[in-house]
Amino acid sequence: MFRLWLIFHTRQTALTFGIVIILHILVASAVTSHVLLKKSNVRAAIGWIGLVWFSPYFGAIIYAVFGINRIARRASRIRRNPEPNPDVVKIFRLEATELDEDVRTLAGVGTKTTGLPLTHGNSLSMLRGGDQAYPEMLTAIANASTSIALATYIFRRDSVGRAFVDALIAAKARGVEVRVLVDGIGSGYFSSPVVRQLRGAGVPVIKFMHDWRPWRMSFINLRNHKKLLVVDGVTGFAGGLNFGIENTRIWSRKRAVMDAHFRLAGPVVSQLMISFAEDWHFATGEALEGSVWWPEIKPAGTVVARGVSSGPDEDAGSIETILAAALSQAKHQIRIVTPYFLPDEQLQFAIVQAGLRGVQIDLVIPQRSDHVLLDWAMGAHLAFFPMDHMSCYKTPKPFDHSKLVTVDEKWCAVGSPNWDVRSLRLNFEFLVECYDEATVKTINALIQEKIERGHSLKIDDLAIRPLAVRLRDACARLLLPYL
Repeated sequence: MFRLWLIFHTRQTALTFGIVIILHILVASAVTSHVLLKKSNVRAAIGWIGLVWFSPYFGAIIYAVFGINRIARRASRIRRNPEPNPDVVKIFRLEATELDEDVRTLAGVGTKTTGLPLTHGNSLSMLRGGDQAYPEMLTAIANASTSIALATYIFRRDSVGRAFVDALIAAKARGVEVRVLVDGIGSGYFSSPVVRQLRGAGVPVIKFMHDWRPWRMSFINLRNHKKLLVVDGVTGFAGGLNFGIENTRIWSRKRAVMDAHFRLAGPVVSQLMISFAEDWHFATGEALEGSVWWPEIKPAGTVVARGVSSGPDEDAGSIETILAAALSQAKHQIRIVTPYFLPDEQLQFAIVQAGLRGVQIDLVIPQRSDHVLLDWAMGAHLAFFPMDHMSCYKTPKPFDHSKLVTVDEKWCAVGSPNWDVRSLRLNFEFLVECYDEATVKTINALIQEKIERGHSLKIDDLAIRPLAVRLRDACARLLLPYL
């Protein structure tokens, strides 16, 4: 009897094991087919295929959560918002041929990549940190008469956050149309006191691509990292600044954050509004139309500028393409300030090529960022750059969260994207590119300050790291683009 039971049990076990193996092969084959058809990056495709075959079922689950871009498919089903009055675009449109010969090609790349025109008649003012930016933003909100559109990644409920919440509620009470878009992860996954307070006061607010149920959060790795404020359709703010007390001098120096933000006026503000309106429509289905959101635009200065949106939808790779084009056009100098420097092969190649052409490259990164894994990964990543052709400076505390780049004192870009794969491929980001020597000069002066307070990183500093540290850093680098 025992022998019969043993035979039966063995056969059942073998049958179960066989079913598990067959199901694994079917699931892995299905995922492999999807990867082969949808993933353009060869290394990423190989990585995903290896994961699903060598990690039965678990690999497929990870791919279903993190590997599938459902944004593009969803975006294709949603109508894009109308652009502002076409007369505005016509009046302020600037053709690349009207620019200096050195930047014409770059300007043309931006036009073809974004579908948006370069605009003249703009002004751009730099605001250093929350101490300068917050008062101006609060004043703009207090003086708003028709509309306020605000998008941010982090919106804390500290003294800074409460000041903005109160200002937004007061504006709503005056009859101003207010729309607030916060990221579903950055501003609180399970709970957001700011969202609750705004909703309680009747302010339309939405958490971008959020569901508190983890199994429903298919977009958990795709975040809205934009920092935009548009008031009355004519005054705009953009840059790297979130809403939190750590961005002010009140905060402890050990935990303080340095940043750069910008006030804009002129027709480029309509491009900030386009970016916000598309995200709002994507998240809510509400189209922001009419003169409340798209008023008549008047010239505000002499700066030539364009707003560039990027995300894992129809705008995928736009910012990265423009940055790569700017690097490839550089003749004399490139300066980059970023809190996280983990560019992919396209930007890495452009930087290396610029260095070999004799272009002076200055890279400014923090001595320590706010993410230790990123610091480790950056240590490994820098080892693949020609440090003999590039000057790298590490700045001490406070942590520098600024995102700045200048090329040849003729072109600059400011906004929300970091120089990493997450920002440039996965997140929704916004960048302002500017063709104005005076603006570039102002930003270069700020970068020079950062260089002077930092210390130079030499290639020998990377080579003499202990083997254990180099291995640790190299392992952290493998986590790209999920860092």
